[in-house]
Amino acid sequence: MISANFAKPDEKVSERMKQVRSSNTSIEIEVRKALYRLGYRFRLHIKSLPGTPDIVLKKHRTAIFVHGCFWHGHEKCAKGQRLPVKNFSFWQDKIKKNKARDEKTRTVLTKLGWRVLVIWECEVPKVRTIMTDFLKL
Repeated sequence: MISANFAKPDEKVSERMKQVRSSNTSIEIEVRKALYRLGYRFRLHIKSLPGTPDIVLKKHRTAIFVHGCFWHGHEKCAKGQRLPVKNFSFWQDKIKKNKARDEKTRTVLTKLGWRVLVIWECEVPKVRTIMTDFLKL
């Protein structure tokens, strides 16, 4: 029996969702290219750090997370505020949990002495400026 809150997933939607990547996304690759051009060398997806940051600058003790605006509920852009109408409560709960997990990860990394930078999907065009300002020592 199907719950009233959660409709049975549409087959087409399920197939489309399986195609969504969680790492090595186009926005993540753009950020890496910009970092490399700025002269920074980095490691990717270090699982021993909380939250498995997308990019790690060990020398600068900096963890960089590249977040998709929709998936992480970016509050400063329209894409992060728009939720699907179909199965709304599922998506609302999912995004809420993602945001809580992201906050916990940032807190733990900060307590461990790491600097944390979150780059949002909508900020990719100005990523060089963001990183230059953040990484100034």
